Amino acid sequence: MRSLGLRLAPLLLALIATSAMAEDKVVNVYNWSNYIADDTIKNFTKATGIKVTYDTYDTMETLEAKVYAGSSGYDVIVPTNPNLKRMIDASVLLPLDKSKIPNDKHQWPLIAQRLGAYDPGNTYAEDYMWGTTGIGYDEAKIKKIMPNAPVNSWAMIFDPNIVAKFKDCGVEILDSPDDVIPSALAYLGLNPDSKSEDDLNKAAAAITAIVPYLQKITSSEIDDIGNGDVCLVLGYSGDVYQARDAADQAKNGVKVQYSIPKEGALMWFDSMAVLKDAPHPDNALAFINYMLDPKVAAANTNYVEYPNGNIDSQKYIDKDILDDPETYPPKDILEKGLFITTPNDQATQRVVTRLWTTIKTGQ
Repeated sequence: MRSLGLRLAPLLLALIATSAMAEDKVVNVYNWSNYIADDTIKNFTKATGIKVTYDTYDTMETLEAKVYAGSSGYDVIVPTNPNLKRMIDASVLLPLDKSKIPNDKHQWPLIAQRLGAYDPGNTYAEDYMWGTTGIGYDEAKIKKIMPNAPVNSWAMIFDPNIVAKFKDCGVEILDSPDDVIPSALAYLGLNPDSKSEDDLNKAAAAITAIVPYLQKITSSEIDDIGNGDVCLVLGYSGDVYQARDAADQAKNGVKVQYSIPKEGALMWFDSMAVLKDAPHPDNALAFINYMLDPKVAAANTNYVEYPNGNIDSQKYIDKDILDDPETYPPKDILEKGLFITTPNDQATQRVVTRLWTTIKTGQ
């Protein structure tokens, strides 16, 4: 009997472990901060019984450090498009089983097609939100200093003679070479997707020329412009809109506006992906599927004011958001006035990293 018990013990333990795993209704999500409606997590758990551990980050560098170290414990992550491509190339993501994501049918074909430049075949990611990188400004302060300020042009940021006028009221740009360098290239009339070292050096020189007039290079501008601490930013569309709403609610006299520059603006995509070593891959797919429900996607857009990649959500989006041409640009701007960049090869990325470090440190 004792020997039989010893033989059965491993089997019983395996059955217990399998049962425990089946009952482990948890998903661990790692997303940008301030990037989901207040009740989305609660509603997901109510609908599925799956509990969510939800952590946030403020930079892609933080996310990448966790991902590439391995064994992060996270299931769902939300990388931006260039980082998504690097993660695909590094084989750290799990191909999505679309049979478990029926709400994939609601994805916006145009957004999926552009995201496909980073994720061929849309194999590894589903778009969560997208937007543009443009100009945010405090309308009253800008007009007071320069009534004819070219707020619809990248000259507002990259012409030293113009940006110098706003030094005292505060100017910030994003701590993101993937956003700032293509914007500088567009201002210079060069290909925003150029991999030419000569072009990249020209863009870096244009950025370096405005550094003396910057209050800081930062990953978070929402509070600064919303509070009136700065008057001009190169920032993400949704961040600027959140700052605008915060200022309106605070009734602090700050009127924040956003502009897509006439030279063109970069489109970016934040997409949901599953890590290859995710401890709860099926729950991760359930979470992504829930987020792609049109009503859920609309609720998240109504909260964060970023456009999403779900075409069928638009009927549920607040009219003032959907009709705002800077948030949901008209077809001609969407198709011709916005650009995407393709992933850098390793050599180009080293050049970009070196140039950005020099811009930030002056060395």
